[in-house]
Amino acid sequence: MSAESVLTEVRGRIGVLTINRPKQLNALDVGTLEHLEAGLVQLEQDVNVRVIMVTGAGDRAFVAGGDIADLNSRRGLAHYNEFAQVVHRVFRRFEESDKPTIGVINGWALGGGMELLLALDIRLVAEEAKLGLPEITLGLFPGAGGTQRLIRQIPLCRAKELMFTGDQITAVEAVALGLCNRAVPRAQLWDEALALAERIANKSPLVLKLLKRNLRYGGEMPLGAALAHEQAMIGLVLDTNDAHEGCDAFLAKRTPVFKGN
Repeated sequence: MSAESVLTEVRGRIGVLTINRPKQLNALDVGTLEHLEAGLVQLEQDVNVRVIMVTGAGDRAFVAGGDIADLNSRRGLAHYNEFAQVVHRVFRRFEESDKPTIGVINGWALGGGMELLLALDIRLVAEEAKLGLPEITLGLFPGAGGTQRLIRQIPLCRAKELMFTGDQITAVEAVALGLCNRAVPRAQLWDEALALAERIANKSPLVLKLLKRNLRYGGEMPLGAALAHEQAMIGLVLDTNDAHEGCDAFLAKRTPVFKGN
């Protein structure tokens, strides 16, 4: 597997990961997942990168799923050791990244593609795209975090319907369900996603990091504990120079300059 299966680039303060297997509809195999993880680590370690965008090559698919032939070649223990551990680790790495992530869903997001989408912070989707978890039609069920992330992000009855039937949904339906932020004409998708990334990149990277951690950990706590956690985290924020730069700029009626400290 060539490292070209994932392209990593930096555009100013924006990092871009492109899954680059258009002939395979950007299907995920172990090599591609490992290169995706390596690209994420590279962008996380780049202090100039403030937002990370994830998309698929071509105009047909974001990620059309896992590599079925590869999956069919395995039995349970081999799958657990050779694929499942990798895909869970990589998707969790995206979910836990301290930098905001934006999914630019340019086409089909099926199976593993939808499971990757569920691990990203913000999702913009082309109007022509279709989303779904079709694993049940293969005698399987979602095994890359989809069963657990989906039931935490949309109503349980709708999550069950999607997984029990394997039906695909449109971009408009995905937005209505809360799976995606908005549907955008394909020709405008990249520009709109990039503009959104730039708006977020203008904010304090340190405060975004603390905010993401507050949301991630608080979401796994009972409300009382989550509120106490928030109280502590906002105290940390008020110890940052960026917080006082933001307040000073507001009072002086000027644009803040956040330096991440």
